[in-house]
Amino acid sequence: MGSHAKRRRHKAAFSRRTPPGAPPGVLVGDPSAPRPQITVFGLSAAGHEETEIRNTEAIPALLQRWPFVWINVDGLGDAGLVQELGAMFDLHRLALEDVLHVHQRAKAESYADVLFVVAPMPMPGRGWEVEQLSLFVGRNFLITFQERPGGDCLEQVRVRLRAGLGRARCLAPGYLMYALLDAAIDHYFPLLEEVGERLDALEGDILGRPRRDVVQRILDVKRDLRSVRRAVWPLRDALNTLLRDPNPLVADETRVYLRDCHDHVVQIIDLLENYRELAGGLTDIYLSNLSNSTNEIMKVLTIISTLFIPLTFIVGVYGMNFATDKSPWNMPELGWYYGYPFVLALMAAIALGLFGFFIRKGWIGSGKSGGGEEK
Repeated sequence: MGSHAKRRRHKAAFSRRTPPGAPPGVLVGDPSAPRPQITVFGLSAAGHEETEIRNTEAIPALLQRWPFVWINVDGLGDAGLVQELGAMFDLHRLALEDVLHVHQRAKAESYADVLFVVAPMPMPGRGWEVEQLSLFVGRNFLITFQERPGGDCLEQVRVRLRAGLGRARCLAPGYLMYALLDAAIDHYFPLLEEVGERLDALEGDILGRPRRDVVQRILDVKRDLRSVRRAVWPLRDALNTLLRDPNPLVADETRVYLRDCHDHVVQIIDLLENYRELAGGLTDIYLSNLSNSTNEIMKVLTIISTLFIPLTFIVGVYGMNFATDKSPWNMPELGWYYGYPFVLALMAAIALGLFGFFIRKGWIGSGKSGGGEEK
């Protein structure tokens, strides 16, 4: 029931709200999305100002007081607000449409004097949930859109801005864009460390006494790796675009730091591929162990059956109860004084002989495993 509900939620997250054939740039918000919360950082080398605003009316005054501002919008439940910000900063409607339709692949696109970047961002404390982070970089502004409020992985960047640490205050919005992307990318590493621990635990369980839920746990790991891989692979191409295409909003100094982001993404992709191969190998090991266990059980049952076949034959023969007074050929042992102990001793000797033969062949115990003839 839980897995079906999870699949339904995953499918709904990728549904479009504009009808097929609608003109490009139509802004349709999600009525179930949370109402936006707007936080503005006014930044300069000398200081900063952090404030929460309810609408866009206070933004022009902040732009006049500070060299550049960072406007962060948490929640996409108001398409009108997105349209107002687009009109204020001359943001392209196609990019604004991508902000509201949160199913975009990571990408970097230039629109006149504005750089638009989409990056998937892991959400701390929400398991493997990944949200879309949309960034608009201009000459004196950086606007970020997140799907919902309630915590993100960008808090360390805010801490550095408040304390004046690092270089985000001193440089242009392009460097702050790098800092946000770097924070989002670095938060994939704890997820991959968790996957490594889960795979180590699965390997120990499989090599020990695997439980029936092992296959489901392996499938859960594969699904989580698939979701991260789907998010991170396009991010490498987006960073390549930022590194390859010259853009006045991304200084050469910032491009050096973006190369480090690109290296981190490549490292994440390598870990993803290694873990995917390891998860596939654990499935093979589990099936192999299951097959070996079945073979061992069948071997034991076959040996027991083989031991009892001659004993059953002897008991069956002596159970025919021929009358010895009719003919001397009619099982004279039935009237023998030691007939019963003789039959028991015969059956025990046959069973012990077969058991020793099986051991000598290596079919029981730690002897030869192939069952071949001795040299």
